[in-house]
Amino acid sequence: MELKVEGMSCGGCVSSVKRILTKQLEVPEDEVEVELAEGRAVVPDSVSDDKLAVALERLTAAGFPSTRAA
Repeated sequence: MELKVEGMSCGGCVSSVKRILTKQLEVPEDEVEVELAEGRAVVPDSVSDDKLAVALERLTAAGFPSTRAA
């Protein structure tokens, strides 16, 4: 599943986004891909809607406004 992630400007941002996603979605780090240039993240399709909603809220609160890509 693809997410649109705004506000990333460096490698540290990528690390922060990945850390938030792996913690909130309870998935291994290697199952989350974050791309700075594309402004996106890819997470497993098996993630529940509830966990995804919380993860998106946490990302936004951390300064990375995020939504599920259409």
